[in-house]
Amino acid sequence: MIHDVGVQESFGFKNDPIVIRVYGKSVIGGRMLEVAGYTEEFIRKGQLIIRDETNEVSKPMPVTDGAYGTLPKGYVYEGVAKSTVAASEPLVGVMYEGEVNDVASPYPLTAEMLTALKSALPELKFTHD
Repeated sequence: MIHDVGVQESFGFKNDPIVIRVYGKSVIGGRMLEVAGYTEEFIRKGQLIIRDETNEVSKPMPVTDGAYGTLPKGYVYEGVAKSTVAASEPLVGVMYEGEVNDVASPYPLTAEMLTALKSALPELKFTHD
């Protein structure tokens, strides 16, 4: 019996191998992300994932012109994507404890974001060599 498991694609970005320095705890089973309004073709490894506090829906942090947008009202930081996936198939592991190379992050992290992330996810460290 043959089962259709979707489209097999191969893609990657130059910093994918180095963006996550230490893998720690993750959301069991990953998340199917809401991508309505998300304009990028890929959800990138190390990209911030956010969650709506009211309905528990997770989605990638908004991106505009190669930079993170602002955290939408009612959302909290949930973690970072553990792999790069096509936005058309947005099932992704979400890590909330470990180390992320902030310099290799797919989009720049501002000092304000790093402060908010440290408060929201104290076990997720953003460091570099």
